[in-house]
Amino acid sequence: MIYTDTRDKNVAVDFKTAVVNGMNAATGGLYVPVSIPKLDSTFLNRVPEHSFRETAFEMAKPFVEGEIPENDLEFIIQDAYPFNAQIVPIDPITYVLELFHGPTCAFKDFGARFMARVMSYFNRGENDNLHILVATSGDTGSAVGSAFHNVPGIDVTILYPDGKISPLQEKQLSTFTGNVRALKVKGTFDDCQKLVKTAFTDADLRNKFRLSSANSINISRLLPQSFYYMYAANVVRNRIPHDSKIEDASIIVTVPSGNFGNLTSGLIAHQMGAPIAGFVAATNANHTIPDWIANGKYKSRASVATLSNAMDVGAPSNYERIAFMYTLDQVRTLFASYWTDDAGTLEGIKSCHEKTGYIIDPHGAVAWSAWNDIRSSGMEKLMNGEADTDSNKPGLTANIPSWAEKITGKKAVGIILETAHPAKFGQTVVNAIGREPTMPDRLEKVLALPDYAIPMEKDYESFKDWLVSNL
Repeated sequence: MIYTDTRDKNVAVDFKTAVVNGMNAATGGLYVPVSIPKLDSTFLNRVPEHSFRETAFEMAKPFVEGEIPENDLEFIIQDAYPFNAQIVPIDPITYVLELFHGPTCAFKDFGARFMARVMSYFNRGENDNLHILVATSGDTGSAVGSAFHNVPGIDVTILYPDGKISPLQEKQLSTFTGNVRALKVKGTFDDCQKLVKTAFTDADLRNKFRLSSANSINISRLLPQSFYYMYAANVVRNRIPHDSKIEDASIIVTVPSGNFGNLTSGLIAHQMGAPIAGFVAATNANHTIPDWIANGKYKSRASVATLSNAMDVGAPSNYERIAFMYTLDQVRTLFASYWTDDAGTLEGIKSCHEKTGYIIDPHGAVAWSAWNDIRSSGMEKLMNGEADTDSNKPGLTANIPSWAEKITGKKAVGIILETAHPAKFGQTVVNAIGREPTMPDRLEKVLALPDYAIPMEKDYESFKDWLVSNL
């Protein structure tokens, strides 16, 4: 497979180069496959569906062909995923895709663990360490730290915004030792991300160190997130005749979105043949992409802090990939977009629990709110011209996707991505429903560990000086 660059289509590199470099230092662009292969129909249509690991192996093969032999790829998949993505029906037409069953209780485990093993595979025989720089707005850093901890030949530096993530999330970041360290930056996630991106385009720094990324700007973290979309869609397709008995039902996936890597992964699965009719991009008050879909103008802005902090991104990196892969008209055909504020997030947690008994985290609650609005009356009002389409107000943006009539005709089912365990946001859940979610043992153990996070200013020179002194 050949990979090109979102800013220069003449670029052509192999998978190893794209993974190890993270992004193209010469242009600042992100790597994308030159083509997305479609899986064979016999694989896609199997009943019962293939297991998650079988699906992951089959999807990964074309992207690493010629660089990772199948036996080695199979070992990577098996080693990366001792856990699974789980589908939980919460009402006759709504399924929650639980992505928190990995070691750090967040969906980032799926991408980070695959990426760590691929990087370790490619780093064999190198004399110098590979230095991973990663910015996080919540869960990425802990997943990356966990995935790379004690991996020989690789060091990890995690940047997170001081005071802008949940206490438990911070504990998961600040307690690493050895080859993983955390910097708490006096700024926002966008400041953290800017520091990392600037480092990658700093020729002086790159001459001193081998640098790579572990955010969703790295293609090896983006691709494996597509695995669970394919798996979930196939599971739900095979359940529909028994659960809702809807004939010719369309599957709509609602994705809580911040940096938009997760949704981009869904688009890759869709192109590979996943039985998904469309997507809902569900965001919080940082609604840069819904605004772009609504008015056709992409305008990054400073991020604002919300209860769904992992989505607090004002300048989402993967906008570049989406805009490279699709025209705006194609995006509008495939996507609905929605945003809500903190009051709507709390109401989402409450209404999901009251209607279904399911306790959902603040990010999943944004997705639940979007799906529940769309299937109840939101899409119908939009199609009839009765909706308030002021993009500065919470709700659906003024965009009618190709699958809209499937919603109004009661011919659709929804998959909501639950991207983190609700216990990571216990106080927010308590504020919404008056009770704490059960905390997994692996989270409880983290709370007793000492903190090692290093304070860092948000200016690049301070960050660079620290890297030069400490890597």
